[in-house]
Amino acid sequence: MKLASLKDGRDGRLVVVSDDLAWYAPADAIAPTLQAALDDWERCEPHLRALAETLEHGGVPRERFHEHEAASPLPRAYQWADGSAYVNHVALVRQARGAEMPESFWTDPLMYQGGSDGFLGPRDAIPLSDPSWGLDLEAEVAVITGDVPQGASPEAALAAVRLVMLCNDVSLRNLIPGEIAKGFGFFQAKPASAFSPVAVTPDSLQGWRAGKLHGSLEVELNGEPLGRADAGVDMTFDFGQLVAHAARTRSLAAGSIIGSGTVSNRGPDGGPGQPVAAGGVGYSCLAELRTVETLADGQARTPFLKAGDVVRIEMRDGRRHTIFGAIEQQVEAT
Repeated sequence: MKLASLKDGRDGRLVVVSDDLAWYAPADAIAPTLQAALDDWERCEPHLRALAETLEHGGVPRERFHEHEAASPLPRAYQWADGSAYVNHVALVRQARGAEMPESFWTDPLMYQGGSDGFLGPRDAIPLSDPSWGLDLEAEVAVITGDVPQGASPEAALAAVRLVMLCNDVSLRNLIPGEIAKGFGFFQAKPASAFSPVAVTPDSLQGWRAGKLHGSLEVELNGEPLGRADAGVDMTFDFGQLVAHAARTRSLAAGSIIGSGTVSNRGPDGGPGQPVAAGGVGYSCLAELRTVETLADGQARTPFLKAGDVVRIEMRDGRRHTIFGAIEQQVEAT
């Protein structure tokens, strides 16, 4: 089942979307918004599934689904917490700024709590006020949970995953070192993120196995391939572990979003991966590419994002059909 929120007020209007993302049917009679459906999931889910099945068979009034009319599935959320499940990425980025990586990072997930009072839509512009801030994309996988009790086991936490989607976790790289140096985490370095046009139930994803989404995460910058990393490979912590980590000392409310962190694959030799043009799977953010360039040549050559740049993030199935729709955003000077 695929769900989306069409732009309508602050919380959008819930619709069920066909598997091929061509059509949608309004779900207002079941729940006005996705958050309302998540709050009453046991009642709403079977009705939403029945509507989805009827939509596939053309048995309900339908309208064309246009991705540019979609907000992020949850236009705002009670909670957005992003992990760093791909420790390879963490190691590379820390190496670039000369920071040592503790051994505990391989056994205890990193996680930060981001702003969730408003997300960018999947086709909304990324605002950039100051190019010196070092604007970067981060292509990720994210899940939306139901209610998760404090202290939930990884198995129970995984069972609470309701929906899966893609994310562009926008970062301002040059602000990160100063904020981390204060010893109090990210804030200004993490502006509004964007999520894919549709969110998908795990049972509808062929690549969903053991709390990981397997499949190539296609990342393009200005029409050129930047990354093709497999989201199910080199993921140190699965989503059951990430959600359980977030719920260790607090309960999570239905509608909480947990991110995987930047998807990253090692090279065949265990070291940094190679660019797509060199036969590798590339990178899901510019910071990782810049780190590899620094390691190879002594300095980074690729600049961070500037006004006019276009970022595209997408995942396709075995027949090359889009699964979640595309996050496609142009950087806009503000």
